[in-house]
Amino acid sequence: MNQLFTPYPLGKLQLPNRIVIPPMCQYSAADGNATDWHVMHYGNLSHSGAGLLIIEATAVSPEGRISFADLGLWSDENAAALQRVLDAVRQYSSMPIAIQLAHAGRKASCDLAWKGGKQLGLDAGGWQTVAPSASSFNATDRPAQALDEAGMQRVKEAWVAAAQRAQRIGIDAIEVHAAHGYLLHEFLSPLTNTRTDEYGGSLENRMRFPLAVYDSVRTAVPDMTVGIRISATDWVGGGWDIEQSVAFAQELKQRGCDYIHVSSGGLSPQQQVEAGPDFQVPFAERIRRETDLPTIAVGLITEPEQAEAIVAEGRADMVAVGRGMLYDPRWPWHTAAKLGAQVDAPPQYWRGPPNGPALFSNSKKC
Repeated sequence: MNQLFTPYPLGKLQLPNRIVIPPMCQYSAADGNATDWHVMHYGNLSHSGAGLLIIEATAVSPEGRISFADLGLWSDENAAALQRVLDAVRQYSSMPIAIQLAHAGRKASCDLAWKGGKQLGLDAGGWQTVAPSASSFNATDRPAQALDEAGMQRVKEAWVAAAQRAQRIGIDAIEVHAAHGYLLHEFLSPLTNTRTDEYGGSLENRMRFPLAVYDSVRTAVPDMTVGIRISATDWVGGGWDIEQSVAFAQELKQRGCDYIHVSSGGLSPQQQVEAGPDFQVPFAERIRRETDLPTIAVGLITEPEQAEAIVAEGRADMVAVGRGMLYDPRWPWHTAAKLGAQVDAPPQYWRGPPNGPALFSNSKKC
């Protein structure tokens, strides 16, 4: 029997299988508000047969956006717009839905990705970025403003308020974004955190603020599944690495973290990434082995047998398929067909597969 399509308990959620659609920025919001694009995009993905859908990086404050078109959840207006998307999706899909709450730190104030993604000037729609220390991602970018204690408190409160809004509109789970060179990752890495106070220097100090944010979110929504996404390594010498990631994961485990979504990189233009099929899976495997935290593995996972092996061999509990899902939004259908498994799908689509509705487990419920 295959393992990829077996149910999995993720905190208080019961996932129908181990396939996760990870957060993928769409840069299609208006003042943080979800638009018709999000209705179409998430409606489409909600019929993919995956076990969990994680909504794209959603800014907890306006200055925390990567771009001016990022999704946000800093206001009740943002929440109402996203509620419209959820209502449309859930009318026809029972797929569990999570949301990644994020703050871009020094990598904020950028143009759209398909327009180059460069930082926008203050006279061209950009804004002042904030970070643990006064540095910039690229040499040509404006230096970020170093957060003081009051600023850090505002950021933490913004995360809490966004989490509470997510709960109110019926999101099933929250993922705290601490990866890809954004604010919490910037606190973790010694390459971007050069503070000399209690939030910089030692590993314990650099973990302090990210852990405080996680604790605050966990406390604010005690009945929700709350996980985190990390970059396991900066791919830069002297930076954040897998050993520090294991230590961070151990701290999260003690705090009741429900899962850890293991990616890598994004902090520095100097990164030297050794990419290839499964290239990030060993990071998830080691964290799982040393902490027993439920893990989501990512990184050029494209083939059904590849995904099945990761779960069956105990290298990770779940696999996330991102770009592959954009290319083939029915990837779980095709994977189930190849592995001899079943997925749920709306009855309007039951006649689609060559073998008819036998591919769909929920066809037997009618």
